[in-house]
Amino acid sequence: MKRKFLSIVLTTAMVVTMTACGVTAPEVPTEEAPAAETQTDAAETTDNTDTTTDTADATEDIADEEPPEAATPAEDAVTLVMAEVNPADTIVGMTDQKFKEEVEARSNGSIYIDLQPGGVLGAEQDVLDTMLGGGGTVDISRISAFSLTNYGGNKSLLLSLPYIFTSREHFWNFATSDLAQEFLQEPSENGSGVRGLFYGEEGFRHFFTNYEVTDIKDFVGKKIRVSNDPVMNGLVKGLGASPTVVSFTELYSALQTGVVDGAEQPIANYKSNAFPEVADNMILDGHTLGAIQVIITDEAWDKLSAEQQDVLMEAGKAASEYNRKISEEKEQEVLEELKAEGVNIVEVDDITPWQEAVKPVIEENIKGFEDLYQQIVDMQ
Repeated sequence: MKRKFLSIVLTTAMVVTMTACGVTAPEVPTEEAPAAETQTDAAETTDNTDTTTDTADATEDIADEEPPEAATPAEDAVTLVMAEVNPADTIVGMTDQKFKEEVEARSNGSIYIDLQPGGVLGAEQDVLDTMLGGGGTVDISRISAFSLTNYGGNKSLLLSLPYIFTSREHFWNFATSDLAQEFLQEPSENGSGVRGLFYGEEGFRHFFTNYEVTDIKDFVGKKIRVSNDPVMNGLVKGLGASPTVVSFTELYSALQTGVVDGAEQPIANYKSNAFPEVADNMILDGHTLGAIQVIITDEAWDKLSAEQQDVLMEAGKAASEYNRKISEEKEQEVLEELKAEGVNIVEVDDITPWQEAVKPVIEENIKGFEDLYQQIVDMQ
């Protein structure tokens, strides 16, 4: 009943918000499932009663310094609509808010970021299609770093390969390198119509299940939800499981009814989407780091002055640094909460069998990019 009431509230809020922005409201799923996706699909927070306050409080607790005070938008301010599929109180939602604050303050109100979290502008794939199709209804979005693989961001596929990053420090060595900037600009250079502004991360991704799991062998014969990308399909097959395509909007009910036996997410998103209610086992295999990037359409970029473009880049650097600061702390905080709530958290003592199992998918997907792959590996 609570979930049904929440769906009504969210739907009403979505329609009001998007009518005010002149944007057509996305189709709302009818099933009572939480919705958030870091890769391809939509999101719904489990408690949106006071998201703004929660986000501000969390930001104040985690960050060492206060964010700059956002300036009042000028009458002729450029408004950029920013989409986020996850709730505002997640790591990515907080990173978006930091970016918004930095842009508005640094531009002295000449740029206003209309941030729309919680999937109100649609699933990640829907948002990408809107941005790539043009029209200006969505200007900026936070996406999974490898979501543009099929849209001119071919190199970014490497970032989704299992166990390519051995630690957060390894990822940030890449994210702050010249090579990372090359990856960010590739989609625009290939004519896709979008470009990357900055990188961040939301922690390592782990498998969670609706049955007890203690070892890699427990995946054999199980149905694991995937978003139909070749890397995840290969990874799941390497574990001896059956990759099963399920929309993220349907994942909660799919786990609840046994359509699938498990899925994978970063720790913070696992909790924020109430998945422990229907799949209260998580094994910390850390198969992929949840690398993210914020992108902007070339159409929106080109309508900015050179000074405003510089503002976005500098704000991006500040948001990226903020993300680096909060991500691990927030993740550890959530992990302790999960343990206290009785979720079965399983540590992986020896990752070697997992790495061996996924070698074929790595070899298949680095073809043509062997040198780039090795450059990233060597950054550890």
